Amino acid sequence: MRLRDFRLLLAGAATGQLGAQVTLVALPLVAVLELDAPAFQVGLLTAAETAAFLLVGLPAGALTDRMRKRPLMIRADLVRAVAMASIPVAALADVLTMAQLYVVALVTGVATVFFDVAHQSYLPQILPRDQLVAGNGALETVRSTAQVTGPGIGGGLVQLVGAHFAVIVDAIGYVLSALFLLRVRQPEETPEPATAGASLRKEIGEGVRFVFGHPLLRVIALTTGLANFSTAVLMATQTVHLVRVVGLEAGGLGLVLSASAVGGLLGALCAGRLAAGLGQARVMLLSVLVTGPFALLWPLSGHGVPGAALFAAGSAVVSFGAVVYNVAQVSFRQGMCPPRLLGRMNATLRFLMWGTLPLGALLGGALAQSYGSRTALAWCAVGILAVPLPLVLSPLRRMRDLPGPQDDGGAGPAQGTPRDTASADGDERPAPAPRA
Repeated sequence: MRLRDFRLLLAGAATGQLGAQVTLVALPLVAVLELDAPAFQVGLLTAAETAAFLLVGLPAGALTDRMRKRPLMIRADLVRAVAMASIPVAALADVLTMAQLYVVALVTGVATVFFDVAHQSYLPQILPRDQLVAGNGALETVRSTAQVTGPGIGGGLVQLVGAHFAVIVDAIGYVLSALFLLRVRQPEETPEPATAGASLRKEIGEGVRFVFGHPLLRVIALTTGLANFSTAVLMATQTVHLVRVVGLEAGGLGLVLSASAVGGLLGALCAGRLAAGLGQARVMLLSVLVTGPFALLWPLSGHGVPGAALFAAGSAVVSFGAVVYNVAQVSFRQGMCPPRLLGRMNATLRFLMWGTLPLGALLGGALAQSYGSRTALAWCAVGILAVPLPLVLSPLRRMRDLPGPQDDGGAGPAQGTPRDTASADGDERPAPAPRA
């Protein structure tokens, strides 16, 4: 926090995330309350928001590695701001349709892909490696704080001014994020020019080979992809369930989602200490293994205040585990990857991990439409329970800490698998493994 540029990066993340969390409540409510969309169309809207990870996820990494990251993030913020501002404009002209919501969701999704890949690749230029866990913890704290406050604000705004006008807060948040990024002074390294004969396809392939050639990155991709698939089922279903089954109005919906996010905030605050005390590898496994069973509270939530409390409690505990896991795995990825490959590594993983989101959203919408939201949430809980399995079946289960770049020995992408050796204090720590 003593670094001015990191404070600006953090402030930009705060304003952008706050607006996005308001829209998390407002945009589905535009479909549910104002356009009377059925459950499948709400799921399709969630799928449109995340489809960009499948459509442009891989080329976004290669293109990002060719560009300076800060100007790219600023442009992405401005594109998202214009797209979101189009919703209240269309509502005022009485021409707002589901088709426009799908287009806005897709455009903002594409811009978000580029922003997120650039953001994760930019942080290591602001902070040294030994501060990445603390930096990611601070960013997760900001994101979780926005998740606590944003839905409540969003629900209140929807009741005061209507769902379509509430999304203007998101547009303002993206503009403020761009303004904060404009003030960052850190000189950014100019990316190395593409070598003669290099093509976008070859550069994408290099990032894919790096990820698939590393045993721990493969496990992280599988684990997080499964978690995101299940989360997308939840995201596509929760608004319909909380409004039509639990019986909440917009304000109550916002409060439940805010209460759910308290767990994520606590996870962000505790992630650094837990990783230091338990070990980065152990905390990744334990965070999802211990908290996953609380997802069973979602399908058990019924009508009224008790149902809302049950839903919020399950979400809070699962969110705690998810944030602790994310801080550990993102910091590991940023610290071990060569800078020239950061964009492609992050984009490849995002393609694999976030590409499951539109698929899960479509499944969630279809299940809720055909069998009801409670059944969809039950299948979501089953998916969350399965999330720890790739970690349990991998070499990571025997590790305390994750290997750093000093363990690479200057080798290329993972030519072997990590081995475990017992340390003097009795902890199992990974021995040096050849990694890039």
